[in-house]
Amino acid sequence: MPEPTIAVLDVDGTLVDSNYQHALAWYRALRSLGETFPVWRIHRLIGMGGDQLVAALGGDEVEERIGDAARERWVEEVDGLIGEIAPLPGARDLLLAVKERGHRLVLASSGKPQHVEAFVDLLDAGEIADAVTSSEDAEATKPEPDLLHVALQKLGAAPDAPAVVVGDSVWDVEAAKRAGMPAIVVRSGGFGDDELRDAGAIALYDTPGDLAVALDGTPLA
Repeated sequence: MPEPTIAVLDVDGTLVDSNYQHALAWYRALRSLGETFPVWRIHRLIGMGGDQLVAALGGDEVEERIGDAARERWVEEVDGLIGEIAPLPGARDLLLAVKERGHRLVLASSGKPQHVEAFVDLLDAGEIADAVTSSEDAEATKPEPDLLHVALQKLGAAPDAPAVVVGDSVWDVEAAKRAGMPAIVVRSGGFGDDELRDAGAIALYDTPGDLAVALDGTPLA
């Protein structure tokens, strides 16, 4: 592919260490409504949009019965845990490394606007990113590619503009594949290397900092 000019970075779980807090928040939200699922099963779905997670976890009947209420309670639970979330090692270094190479940078999250704003502040990334997305920007969430298309639109870029996705889950990789973009993955999502590679990840790194150091060996050189 031509040298990319747009880096589309996932925020939740990729730049900030939030996956396990989200899993716990979903567990508490669902249990408060009478549905208890093993946390490991919930964790396997983190990175998928909340509009799809309840049905993927409990089936259409659970979604129809408590889906909206679960999402409302999940937001409340995350609000209570957000103070425990910290940047992953080297997250800001990665953002700076991308910008130093002349690429445009989009922080592409499907999180609630108030959560995304908190994470951008945590990363001190407000003046680094060229654009930021949230759940208000796309109707269909990951693994659908809509949010990635919106990321390009926010920059005024063509739909086929060269871009690379950086994420942490198989859902990020699947969304990137559907959008026709290569995906680099950090392991903070807790997925196995084989799963990520089978999904289509082109490279794997332990942390954002490790990717920042190795950036010149990737399509974001």
